[in-house]
Amino acid sequence: MKEVAREMTIKAGQKCTAIRRAIVPRQHLDAVAERLRARLAKTVVGDPSREEVRMGALASRDQQADVAERVATLLQGAELVYGERDGFSPVGDGVAGGAFFAPTLLLSRKPLEHDAAHDVEAFGPVSTLMPYDGIDEALALAARGRGSLVGTLVTRDPAIAAKAIPVAAAWHGRLLVLDREAAAESTGHGSPLPQLKHGGPGRAGGGEELGGLRAVKHYLQRTAVQGSPTMLAAITGEHVRGAAVRESEVHPFRRYFEDLRIGDSLLTHRRTVGEADIVPSAASRATISTCTSTRWRPSRARSASASRTATSCCRPRPACSSRRRRARCSPTTAWTRCASPSPWASATPSRRA
Repeated sequence: MKEVAREMTIKAGQKCTAIRRAIVPRQHLDAVAERLRARLAKTVVGDPSREEVRMGALASRDQQADVAERVATLLQGAELVYGERDGFSPVGDGVAGGAFFAPTLLLSRKPLEHDAAHDVEAFGPVSTLMPYDGIDEALALAARGRGSLVGTLVTRDPAIAAKAIPVAAAWHGRLLVLDREAAAESTGHGSPLPQLKHGGPGRAGGGEELGGLRAVKHYLQRTAVQGSPTMLAAITGEHVRGAAVRESEVHPFRRYFEDLRIGDSLLTHRRTVGEADIVPSAASRATISTCTSTRWRPSRARSASASRTATSCCRPRPACSSRRRRARCSPTTAWTRCASPSPWASATPSRRA
């Protein structure tokens, strides 16, 4: 209720994402209409410089007349729930000459038989309620608008969302799925975020803007360029696989940044990396022990003798090798038994209990 009323009255309804049609389950239609009527009745219209005012005037007298004309057209297939007849009186000095328009709520009880609610947009604080029986009928009513910037699906059932959103997406540029979990952080039906696409198909205009980094491309002229990898690398300033390279005896990492050029490379001979290359490197890392462990408890899975053997055969730095300071050594330094043919053939790192 709150969201519909807010979208009707923000900017006096003069925005493209305002809610023009609210499709409601038939069994809840009258209750929704009554609650929206009560909420709209609390909306204070008038001079926006006054603190209590929540909605101002339309853009011009011409706009005021245009909205009134379109409301009259909508009323041919709908009934008035709330509007000017309900004691509309703008507040503030000089409001008599303003283009104020009362928040207007309509109700179309047979929306499938009347086209006006789907075809006529009153660009002001105007919205139409319409009932539906079943999700398929609701989707059919949504599609009757033939294109919209945004739509909101209010449901707590993931199965309904999974069915409705792919169908509604054909006629909407953005869709908000609102449930109890999302409601607390939702920015609202009519608040497009910069990382989201803003635009819609059909009557929504077919264009789009925003969309994160995609938005930048709307302000660029893009041209496809074809050519060899070398030419493309020269044009774009980025290396392209297959482009020419410049071999040198100096590793590119040893050059100053300003001396680097696209394609600078250092080509080396191919060779196989084996155990002889890996073991010394691993050993040099594993035998550097850090005596930072302040708590050590022997594992129940090992006997005391096995624990002593593993500790005495680890290769920590000398400060950690003494029996007196053994408890301060990190258990991760116990790698293998000294009796193994290869110091890394049967590595058995100890574990914390």
